[in-house]
Amino acid sequence: MEDHSTHGFAPKASTFCTHHNYVFLTLLFMAALMVTNNAQAANCLYVSSYHEGYEWNDGIEEGIESTLKNSCKLDKFYMDTKRNPDKSFIENMAIRAQAYIEKTDPDVVIACDDNASKYLIKPFYKDKKRPFVFCGINWTTEEYGYPYSNVTGMIEIAPIRPLLKVIRNIVGNVAQGVYLSADVLTEHKDYQRYKDKYQEENVTLKGIFVKTNDEWKKEFLKAQNADFIILNNNSGINDWDKKDIQQFVHKTDSTLTVTNYDWMVPYAMLAMTKLPQEQGEWAAKVTQAILQGEKPGGIPVVVNRRWNIYVNGSLLGKSPYKLPSSIASKAVHIDQ
Repeated sequence: MEDHSTHGFAPKASTFCTHHNYVFLTLLFMAALMVTNNAQAANCLYVSSYHEGYEWNDGIEEGIESTLKNSCKLDKFYMDTKRNPDKSFIENMAIRAQAYIEKTDPDVVIACDDNASKYLIKPFYKDKKRPFVFCGINWTTEEYGYPYSNVTGMIEIAPIRPLLKVIRNIVGNVAQGVYLSADVLTEHKDYQRYKDKYQEENVTLKGIFVKTNDEWKKEFLKAQNADFIILNNNSGINDWDKKDIQQFVHKTDSTLTVTNYDWMVPYAMLAMTKLPQEQGEWAAKVTQAILQGEKPGGIPVVVNRRWNIYVNGSLLGKSPYKLPSSIASKAVHIDQ
């Protein structure tokens, strides 16, 4: 497991937590955990932008549940906007989420991923009384204007430059890559960040966004001429066939494939993955502090700091690529 800061692509200084603030928050969380009066009387609500069963959010939810199990009664609301990206659907689900919040009146709301912030918190709850903790927002909160007086949380970033450094160590000189992903809002946002940062490193990155299993395979074949392929996220490809794709990449992959998601490891040679539990645990600890009287506006917005490295030996072993010992010694090796 790696533990890093922001590697030169952090949000603006005002939007993320310094080391001093991490110390402050650690002490704050410890104090909150020591106070247990009326803990079970509290009600908390987890609002997911996506659906139950989406692996990344399931990991965030796991972190929330394990941390809050003795602090409050946890309710859940799923907006299901990963499988249903149409704007009218998202706006309708945000209205339903807002109605559910007003009906159930939770003490704290944890809101996960961008759509909950964009369509629920910003239009309905900006600087209102009800406290919110966000997590899973990719790269920046600038679009939403965080922090609000009643909102704080954790921004989600991926190890863009460290990943490119590893790609160069394996491939050598690289000039162009392909970013292959599902055609959903967060993937376009991720791609733009990758594109901009890689351009600064004189690497051109082409974004390809697909909606179906067959489209993914077609574009994967086309991408074999690139220096490397980033397999970002398949969530949003509703007919995704795990067995079919896994067999397909084993037959056709000749280019270095990398990813930032652990569930994409069966299809990629190398992964540097964020930890969803970190997002959930942090959001839950902030929730505990708020339940004990802290104001969200006084708690700094932070960014995630840890990730894991995985190597898919069955794919990498068939390729001409060799891992540098510095990566091989740190990685979790699997064969899929």
